Amino acid sequence: MEAAVYASTTQSPVLLLGAAHVVDLSVPLRRALTDRVLDGVALELDPERAASLLADQRPTGGGGAGAPLFARLWSILQRRLGAQIGGGEPGAEMRVAYSVARDRQLPVFLIDDPIRQTLLRLVQTMPFKERVTLLVGAIVGLFVPAKLVAREMDRYTEAPEEFSTQLREASPTIARVLLDERNEHMAERLVALRVRGFGRLAVVVGDAHLPGLSEALGRRGIPVEAIPFRDLQRATGPSSGPT
Repeated sequence: MEAAVYASTTQSPVLLLGAAHVVDLSVPLRRALTDRVLDGVALELDPERAASLLADQRPTGGGGAGAPLFARLWSILQRRLGAQIGGGEPGAEMRVAYSVARDRQLPVFLIDDPIRQTLLRLVQTMPFKERVTLLVGAIVGLFVPAKLVAREMDRYTEAPEEFSTQLREASPTIARVLLDERNEHMAERLVALRVRGFGRLAVVVGDAHLPGLSEALGRRGIPVEAIPFRDLQRATGPSSGPT
């Protein structure tokens, strides 16, 4: 199916692509980014994470020295799951998007909040019970069999809304700080880019951000085309070629 061609960048919707940080989506993601007329590519990264991921260094995922303990544990867990069930390392989707943008000579925009500030805010505002639950969950996750995690990822793929609801019930602070607040900030940065003439943007974010970011852009009058992780994962057809 050929992508629509719009008369101006102000008519073009923002293309949101949902990725899973431990699953290899290189082929469908590269296809989605190639089969479009684009003014630029935006990534769910801040300068610190981008410097690590895009400089061919081992990605930290925000779990480097000085990060909260649970963030360092989560970084280790992501690398383990990526190796065992996803076929790739955390951050690979950002590398692919950056590579495509570079090949097409498109500007790359970093639209996320500084990761360390976000994590510190999360820890500082999180009630003690939620903090303990998160830390225990990160530790337990280090020993959960990969097959069990893979089954849970399949469940998420089939019903992401259900998982989002469960997250908000279990830890409303995580949902607010890691999803809602960042979605609003990323939407503001995308609006600013659109004002500058970068209307035909492809935006690569974690799949959990798609509903909230789509809604945040919609409230600002920005049309959106969203391709969730499950559709990218199932995209096995031949590329239609640039349009």
